[in-house]
Amino acid sequence: MDGETLYSIGELARRTGMSVKTIRFYSDRGIVAPTDRSPAGYRLYDTHAVARLDLVRTLRHLGMDLTTIRAITDKELALPEVAAAHAEALAVQIRVLHLRHAVLTAVAERGLTAEEADLMHKLAQLSEDERRRLTADFLDAAFGSPATDSPLVGVRRSMTPELPDSPDAEQLQAWVEWAELTATPDFRAAMRRLAEDLASEHVQGGSTVPHRDLGAVVRDLVTPALTAGITPAARQADAIVTELTAHYAHVQGRPDDAALRRALLTRLERAGDPRRDRYAELLAVINGWPPPESLAPAVTWSSEALRARLER
Repeated sequence: MDGETLYSIGELARRTGMSVKTIRFYSDRGIVAPTDRSPAGYRLYDTHAVARLDLVRTLRHLGMDLTTIRAITDKELALPEVAAAHAEALAVQIRVLHLRHAVLTAVAERGLTAEEADLMHKLAQLSEDERRRLTADFLDAAFGSPATDSPLVGVRRSMTPELPDSPDAEQLQAWVEWAELTATPDFRAAMRRLAEDLASEHVQGGSTVPHRDLGAVVRDLVTPALTAGITPAARQADAIVTELTAHYAHVQGRPDDAALRRALLTRLERAGDPRRDRYAELLAVINGWPPPESLAPAVTWSSEALRARLER
């Protein structure tokens, strides 16, 4: 011990920035034991105690308990292994905090009742397998089990939410709203009708022939009219309506008559359901996709233009 610098507990406190009370606490528990005692019986510590206390402080800040810290400082446990276990535990805590934040934010923003908040909390807590079953239940209700060569296979895939392992608050809120929306029987029925419409538009004369999606056709035909400020009732809209109904008549293999135009109007009104746009918005948030382009303005314009000509 001769020649070795020893520090009193007060000196050690000044060197480490810890309080005397804290160092005495660690010393009493054998985590940082004194090296020697002064003639008066006061504890004395060597330079290794400084490094040991710095390590203890770091491990405490990382949330480790005293038993684990003593095992690490006594080299009974390897620090990397302990760190890995604590990192995983922290990851779980972070996911739980994200969940709570998402639920509380939604409750505050949407003015939910206690019952609605409870339902939201339960939906957000579903396991991955439970979420997949919930998703499959909705997709089965909307699309059934399409044949492998059906166009609905790709549509079903594109409408499937995939919540990541560590979703942020916005994704969790979107997932909960998605689950609430798709549990509504009326919405499921509406999506089923849209799926049936889509399937029929890919069949002509009894054989499967691919056609452009009606939404894409409406967008391409109507967007220039919207940009130009042409109203649905304007004479300039006649040519657009004629081209749209001609396309639909070709897809359906039927003459372009009043009956077909009424059928097309029904189809457009279904496609104009605002819940469909909301579904696409929620899906984009959940899956981390860019915000979708809304077809609502073009579909609404088309519906109004077609209705105006049917009423003439």
